[in-house]
Amino acid sequence: MRRVILSWSSGKDSAWALHLLREMPDVQVVALFTTFNSSADRVAMHAVRRTLVEAQAERSNLPLWSAELPWPCSNAVYEDAMTAICQRAVAERVTEIAFGDLFLQDIRDYRERQLRGTGLSPLFPVWHLPTDELATEMIRAGVRAKVTCLDPAKLERCFAGREFDRAFLESLPPTVDPCGENGEFHTFVYESPVFSRPIPTKTGEVIERDGFVFVDVLPNGALDGPQTQGRSHAGLCATCLNSKIVTSDRGSVFYRCMLSDENPEFARYPRLPVLTCSGWERSTPQ
Repeated sequence: MRRVILSWSSGKDSAWALHLLREMPDVQVVALFTTFNSSADRVAMHAVRRTLVEAQAERSNLPLWSAELPWPCSNAVYEDAMTAICQRAVAERVTEIAFGDLFLQDIRDYRERQLRGTGLSPLFPVWHLPTDELATEMIRAGVRAKVTCLDPAKLERCFAGREFDRAFLESLPPTVDPCGENGEFHTFVYESPVFSRPIPTKTGEVIERDGFVFVDVLPNGALDGPQTQGRSHAGLCATCLNSKIVTSDRGSVFYRCMLSDENPEFARYPRLPVLTCSGWERSTPQ
C-alpha cells in the first residue's frame, strides 16, 4: 500500500484529487497538509480561515499537518517549511506527496525538483484532465465551493464570493480557465464526496489587497467535531475497543484505529461513519 499525503489548498482541485486518490486501491491517504500565513491565521493565497480548513480535514477523516509561514515569506523560508513536512512524512513511512496541479508545467517541474533527494515521489492525480470537463464533473458529483479570491486583472470583482456552479461556469469570459488554473480565481470547498457532511458557511466582507480581491468566508454556526455532534456520526468506531479519540494541537478531533498499527488493512483514521468492520469489538462507550 502506497502511503500518501496530499497538499491541501482548501479548494476544489484538492478535494477532487482526494476523491480520485481514494478510488485508487493501492493508495492510502494518511494526511492533508496546508501552508498557513501565521500572522493572518489563514491559508496562504486562498485566505481561508484555519478553522474552516480544520473542519475540512475533520470531515475528510484525516489529520491536518500545517506548514507555518510568516508574511511576507521568502522562497527560502517556504522551502525550509516544506523540508520539515517532507522529513515528517518520511518518518511516518509516507512514500508520495500528491498535488492538485492541472496543467502548469513550470509548477510541476518545481514540485519535482523540490522533492528530489527527499525519499518522496510527487503524484499528480488530476494532471492534464480537461478543465472544462473536470469543472462540470466536479459540480455533477456534488462538489460545492465558493470563490474566495480572484485576480481582478483576469476576472471581474463581481465574481468574488459566487458559488462554483453551472451558472458560474456559463458566465465566465472565454479567456478564463473553468478551473482557474491560470490564477484567475481560487475556491473554498464546503461540500464534497470526500466529506462526511457539509460545512455551514456564509460570505462576509469583500476587500482588495495586494492586487487581488478576497472574500471572507465565515462559519455559519458551530463547526462541531465527532464528540460534540453525536456519537452516531462515528458509526462502529464510537463503541469499538480498538478505536481511540485523538485531538490535534489545533483542536480537531479524530477516531484513530489502533489495529492499523499492526495491520495495514485498517485505515489509521477511518472514513466515518464506519458501518461494517471485521475488527470491531464492543467496548464501554468513550
